[in-house]
Amino acid sequence: MSKKVLVVDDEESIVTLLEYNLSQAGYEVITAYDGETGLQKAKNENPDFIVLDLMLPKMDGMEVCKELRNDQITTPILMLTAKDDEIDKVLGLELGADDYMTKPFSPREVVARVKAILRRTQNFVNPNGQEEDHIKKIKIGELVILPEQYEVYLHDELLEFTPKEFELLLYLTQNKGRVLTRDQLLNAVWNYDFAGDTRIVDVHISHLREKIEANSKKPQYIKTIRGLGYKLEEPKG
Repeated sequence: MSKKVLVVDDEESIVTLLEYNLSQAGYEVITAYDGETGLQKAKNENPDFIVLDLMLPKMDGMEVCKELRNDQITTPILMLTAKDDEIDKVLGLELGADDYMTKPFSPREVVARVKAILRRTQNFVNPNGQEEDHIKKIKIGELVILPEQYEVYLHDELLEFTPKEFELLLYLTQNKGRVLTRDQLLNAVWNYDFAGDTRIVDVHISHLREKIEANSKKPQYIKTIRGLGYKLEEPKG
């Protein structure tokens, strides 16, 4: 069964271009031209992926993204914007977007990003490109990660993660006890040039801590190694 992609943009030419290229790549495409319609289709049509413009009539992309994440809808979101503004980029990611592209863009690059993110949400791929299907369960402290199911449990309670948050946590657990620099994490999890913006890593680490740490200000799982990066370890005690 083909994957369903929702494209939300108020520029008809962009919607037509993306709809054509995504359809050619084998995806079922549904469209919306304003934020309110996009939000409703995201909730009612159960797309596998959302391409979401930032500047939209009725409700902007930030609000759409925020409401979906507040409703525990973790569908991957690729945010599009005409602004090349670092604040917008970081804010979009803080609200739960998984990826970010600035207009003008190549439609083929959009398709490539969609494919890459969907592939990683189905099977974790390690830095060597080998699928880790054989890993059934990872347990660290009270944290249980099921890579094949894309699920994380804490004290037997299922936690909600966006795909990027899950990939980052999984990569950290695969390298438990190792200090990983922000650049290493950026390259491994986002695996393309994100203009060297390592703040994206910090934003996602902050999200992870809020979800898995009893006190995000005094983390027991994900430690900051000052001047170097981050390390995931077994909590003490």
